[in-house]
Amino acid sequence: MVDFQSVLDAIKETTDKAKDRGQIADYIPELANVDMHKFGIHLLDLEQHNFSAGNSNERFSIQSISKVYTLSMAMGLIGEKLWERVDVEPSGDPFNHLSLLELEKGIPRNPLINPGAIVVADILVSLLDHPKEDFLAFVRNIAGDNMIDYDEKIAASEKLTGFHNYAAANLLKSYNNLENDVETVLDFYFHQCSLTMSCAELANTFYMFINNGKCRKNNTFLTKGQVKRINALMLTCGFYDEAGEFAFEVGLPGKSGVGGGIVALLPNKFCVAAWSPGLNDKGNSKLGMLALEKLTTETELSIF
Repeated sequence: MVDFQSVLDAIKETTDKAKDRGQIADYIPELANVDMHKFGIHLLDLEQHNFSAGNSNERFSIQSISKVYTLSMAMGLIGEKLWERVDVEPSGDPFNHLSLLELEKGIPRNPLINPGAIVVADILVSLLDHPKEDFLAFVRNIAGDNMIDYDEKIAASEKLTGFHNYAAANLLKSYNNLENDVETVLDFYFHQCSLTMSCAELANTFYMFINNGKCRKNNTFLTKGQVKRINALMLTCGFYDEAGEFAFEVGLPGKSGVGGGIVALLPNKFCVAAWSPGLNDKGNSKLGMLALEKLTTETELSIF
């Protein structure tokens, strides 16, 4: 039996001593206000035992981690049809790169880079009667927590500065891979990225990816096959052009966000969320990466 609490306490000690904590994503003005010295980590195992250290209950902007939720919701609604509009290959490029999108005639490489997530957002806008409200209800249901919400200030901040996302959406529209108005789709997309959650809440929502599509209350949201596919995408595409490095160092499927959060999981064992707002030059949490590398090294638990 692994003593997860001791491992997390040791990780927290290591991060406390770190001199280089990375850089905050200040290109989204609202994110620039976050305290660089925050660090939290929360682990939930298959038997629903909880282990935590640091600021694990403090909410932060989850940003691109939300792409896993929209992908899950879209897969649950339309299944394999999703892959007619977005591919499943690693991009090898930064999360907001557009060159491949033009090269591949408007079909994004995968649903976890920005253009792919914008296509998924478009699918949900088409399918849902009240997209923002319905999506929020979906995340709350998975987490079993009605307090999870959007941060309207962050959504507005992203809208003001999201020129790359406007470019991606317009490019998608030019290739007929966006059914709805650019403004409508991006309003939904900016809101999904503005969700604020804690490490504990993130671990709760990712429980279904270690439990064959069933949440902590044993309600089924995805099939086993869909969970397999989403976990595979997280392993190969969840960290953009640092996905290989994360697989090499940590050895778990996972997803990062520029708010400094990282969620990772070992199927049938545990899911873990770490948060430290300082990012490395690839846009992933510097101390979050370090924490998860230490977790899998110390416990000798990974998919490899």
